[in-house]
Amino acid sequence: MKETSLVLQGNFLNEFIITLVRLRLALPVFVMSQLFGVFCSRVSSIFTTWMFYLYYVFKDCIVWPSRERIKKFMPKSFKKCFPRTRAIIDCTEIFIQRPKNPTVNARTYSTYKSHNTFKFLVNITPTGAFNFISNIWGGNSSDSYITEHSGFLDFVSPGDEIMADRGFTIRDLLTERKAYLTISPFTRKCKWGKRKYLNANEIKKLEKIANHRIHVERAIQRLKSFKLIAQTISWNYGIIGPTNGYICSLFLQFTQTFGGILKLLLFHNMYM
Repeated sequence: MKETSLVLQGNFLNEFIITLVRLRLALPVFVMSQLFGVFCSRVSSIFTTWMFYLYYVFKDCIVWPSRERIKKFMPKSFKKCFPRTRAIIDCTEIFIQRPKNPTVNARTYSTYKSHNTFKFLVNITPTGAFNFISNIWGGNSSDSYITEHSGFLDFVSPGDEIMADRGFTIRDLLTERKAYLTISPFTRKCKWGKRKYLNANEIKKLEKIANHRIHVERAIQRLKSFKLIAQTISWNYGIIGPTNGYICSLFLQFTQTFGGILKLLLFHNMYM
């Protein structure tokens, strides 16, 4: 195949479009090469280069807001039920092809998904804005381990309230920072072997937390509207995996001002 695309002429806008199409639709590289008139290797090179470039340019755009700013824009439901909430966290997983290396296979196998996965931590504010996306970890890593070693705790301040799923056994880690963990109450076995059921107050608390924690689940669903991180990928793809989640969350964050992002890219390219 002869390359005929304007990409060969150094048109960075066409390269950017290739990157967006690949990220959003996850079209096979062969199909992309036919659509844009370039070699398969060229498509892969353009995508990898642009993902690192976008991450470099916009790596400081997703910020951790101050407590005052979060209170100012906090929804009424949070102000009424959980006024001290500063972060809602959850982990999500991306399916990967089974690695041939036994060590990598063990580290990426998720017993929860019964599949090899990459896993990363997502944090949103009470308004639903992304303010932290962690690096990727093997699916064998627990939610608590990722939270502890991802750098998330460095942003936690005394008095903060972190809302999470029951699997986040991080109360001790937050207590060290004089912060609080909000998780749904759950039943426990008594010393006589019988299971203690939730009382009326605990059931009401469970419903309130579930109704507010669902926002992070919806945020993750929006994140996976980018099909490249919603489908099964090669484990070697983990090299640029951390940039994928960040760039997708960035685009979601500024959906209404996407034209502004494009202008920033034009400006940055002009003076680089």
